[in-house]
Order: sequence, then structure tokens, then C-alpha cells
Amino acid sequence: MKKIITLAMVLLLGAFLAACGSTNADKGSEEVTIGYFPNINHVAGMVAEEKDLYTETLPDGTEVNYQYFPDGSAFMTALETGDIQAGIVGPGPAMNHFTSGAEVSIVAAGSTGGTVIMARPDANIDSPEDLAGKTFISPRVGCTHDVQFEALMKDEYGLTSDRVNGEMKHVTGKPATYSNMFDTGNIDVATVPEPWASFIEEEGTAEVLVDTPDVAYGETLPAAVFVTSNELIENDPELVQSIVDAHKKATEFIQDNPDEAKTIAINKIKEITDQELSASVIDRAWDRITFTYDVSEEVLQEFANSSHDLGFLDEQPDLTGLVDKSFIE
Repeated sequence: MKKIITLAMVLLLGAFLAACGSTNADKGSEEVTIGYFPNINHVAGMVAEEKDLYTETLPDGTEVNYQYFPDGSAFMTALETGDIQAGIVGPGPAMNHFTSGAEVSIVAAGSTGGTVIMARPDANIDSPEDLAGKTFISPRVGCTHDVQFEALMKDEYGLTSDRVNGEMKHVTGKPATYSNMFDTGNIDVATVPEPWASFIEEEGTAEVLVDTPDVAYGETLPAAVFVTSNELIENDPELVQSIVDAHKKATEFIQDNPDEAKTIAINKIKEITDQELSASVIDRAWDRITFTYDVSEEVLQEFANSSHDLGFLDEQPDLTGLVDKSFIE
């Protein structure tokens, strides 16, 4: 099995780069490339690769490649250009590209949960009501974790960010830097994806203010989704079914063998990023994540509506047709 790993994949958990792949019309010499990010919500991709699950479900003779990505935009571009045939990505990029006219479908989920709101211990924050005038950080403006935090604050506490002339100051930065920023006092609050929330807890630089179940869409919104192109669905639905079957096998393996799946995640993340997460960090992060392939179009639409209500999307989104559950039913 061929793996494609670029030289830029070092240093940080979020620094992942893509390679390339293709699909041939001749089923006997087919080549399928699967993309994912080496992070905790994409463990199904790591398990499928480590356990060689795609070769179990794809037609005999199929060559399977893997690509690792730095961000959702790069992933979706690779999907649209045919450099990859399917894989795991965050729901935001999938929805954004769909509403921009991309012919893509979400055919399964990857996981749910994993977003945590954390506060600096000496910032005089006892509850979210104390965040007026405080500085919070998110990975990017309007990203999944940003929307989850701002929807919670607006809907439950009537607080908004300075992006819309609100009371909270918003900055952006990589989650790997949050622990140091808490330690130096540069931020008061962060909306943190796992495993960085568990890493920060272990470092002791911040405390949990709002845990995953109480964040907006915390346990229902897919933190990762499995996508493919509409062209592949139309031209070769049997191939898509074989691809999704392998993803389902990987998800069921994680559910049935969590300890082995954790070991695979630690080793694969280290192999790709040259960073090793401790077993205690993985254990804590695991408790906040549910690995599932079931996906709800209704929850995705509600999340998209929140993005619009917060002003991250100019137009009211319509996700009708984005989710195709026929391959998991």
C-alpha cells in the first residue's frame, strides 16, 4: 500500500500537507486516494489506513493511497479536482463549498463532539456571564469552534464579539499555541478543539469553563464528516459504497477496540506530524468525542443557520441535497 507524505508535515498537529492520486475507469487497475487530517476527530482515517480496511472492501487490484491535509480548503479543492476520491473533513468546509456550488456530498459522519471552552484561572471568570470585556481566541473567524462558542454566548448570555460591535474581544490563532498564550496572559478564554483542550488541562494553564455537552451543538454536530464527489456517486456508486463500507468498518473498530484505536492514533499522529501526544491526553480527549458514521442533515442545517445569524454567512444557506445517507443505511 502506497502512502504519500510531504516534507512540510512536521512540528504541529495542525500542519498537514496534501499529495495526489487518481481514479481510472478500468476497475481492474483502479486507484483510490483517501484524504484526512491526522487529528483526534479523524481517527477513522488512521484506523482504516493502519488496518488496511479499504483493500478489504474495494475491488481486487485497487491501489489505495492516503493524503494528509493542512486545512479544509485544501482538502475540498483536492476533492473537486479529483486528486482524492473521498475522505474526512470538517463540516464547515464541506458546507461552504456546497453552498458555493461544489458538487459534493456528505455520505457519513466521522465523529461528534470535542469542542471545549476554557478560561485562564486568574482572569476572574466564574461563568460565561463574566466574559464581557474579556479576550477570547478561536482557530479562525467563523470556523466550527468559533460558531459553537459565539452561538452559545449570544443565545444563552446575550454577549457578542467585537466583530459585530459586541463586548468580547476576538483574536485568532493555532490551538497548539493556546497553552502558552494562557500562561502569558494574552488571552482570557479559548474555544478549543480536542486534543488541545486535554493538553491544556494537563499543562494546567487553563480550566474548563464550558465542557463539550453544554457548548452549542456540542454533542450533535459532526466534528468531522466523510465526503465524496457527486460525479463519483453518479458514475460509480458501487465504488462509493465500497469506500463507505471501509469507513464504517473503521468506525466500528474504534467503537469495539478503543484502546487499540488510541494507540493507532498516537502512533499515526507522531508518524505524520513528529509530535507525540501522551496517553493521558488522548484518554481525556476520547471521553469528549463520539465516533459515529451516522449524520444528521437537520443538525448541519441548524448549524449553518447559526453561522448566518452570527453574520459569518451573507446569505441564508440551504443545505438540501448535501447529505446522502443511502450508503450507510
